[in-house]
Amino acid sequence: MQKQISNLDKLTLSNDFLFKHVMLRKRICKHILEELLHTEIADITYLEAEQTIDVYPDSHGIRLDVRIADTANTHYNLEMQVKNPVNRATGKFLLPKRTRYYQAMLDTDMLQKGQDYDELSPTYIIFFCLFDFFQDSQRIYTFKKRCLENVNIELADEAVIMFLNTLGTKGDVSPDIQSLFDYINSNTINSNFTREVADTIVEIKNDKKVRDAYMTYEMRMKDLRDEAHAEGLAEGKAQGLAEGKAEGLAEGKAEGLAEGKAKEKTATAKRLLSMGLSVEDIAKATSLSVEQVEAIKAE
Repeated sequence: MQKQISNLDKLTLSNDFLFKHVMLRKRICKHILEELLHTEIADITYLEAEQTIDVYPDSHGIRLDVRIADTANTHYNLEMQVKNPVNRATGKFLLPKRTRYYQAMLDTDMLQKGQDYDELSPTYIIFFCLFDFFQDSQRIYTFKKRCLENVNIELADEAVIMFLNTLGTKGDVSPDIQSLFDYINSNTINSNFTREVADTIVEIKNDKKVRDAYMTYEMRMKDLRDEAHAEGLAEGKAQGLAEGKAEGLAEGKAEGLAEGKAKEKTATAKRLLSMGLSVEDIAKATSLSVEQVEAIKAE
């Protein structure tokens, strides 16, 4: 129990569990959106936080950290991305197509049967990245669809994807956004805004409901690991004994145990993915690499 409490105390804003709870503070989240988009927002409404969207029973669900709508019915999805996931089998980075899938699922979930396409709300998918995906040192990379033959022609589908590079040095951002980047990178408090964020984090960590939720989350992950371990070990032993008939009992057991451990980790990762946990947390829970978890997720 104490170990789980101390784990929460060590979390920083880059952790998606804590990031979600900070973004659920309306004043902070609204201010970030206003500073990023250079606009005034009258109010925001939280849609289901950390929501898993499964539009079709056999579709690949997505877990959303924080989903918001403002009074103009513009929808925002805010995500924390600590690592740059890659498919080890293909060597391709997964983030660009993840944004494509997020957008498709958001739109499908938003548009009810019988509604016209023009009823789709404007959307912003915003990733806070602790790495420079595009290697151009921009603080913000904003993407809209434009015509290749004439870049002045924009496809006005009102869908925007933004990558916030907390390590960036190019491009203008407001002082509060830069101070937020500094705080994410190194916990440096250099503005009234980041002081408010830091104080909010202390308040969140002292909130009994949050502590209970985090301990439940940690214990749930441990139970799943233990369950998968037992299943994988039994399967590994059985397979090892069967193979041992042909190659020798001792060698078969060893191979069976090794394969069992590998299957146990894979089974655990699949269970945690189905629960909507983040790739980074699953990697920590299973001792798999982020890349391995991403490959399992992509299957």
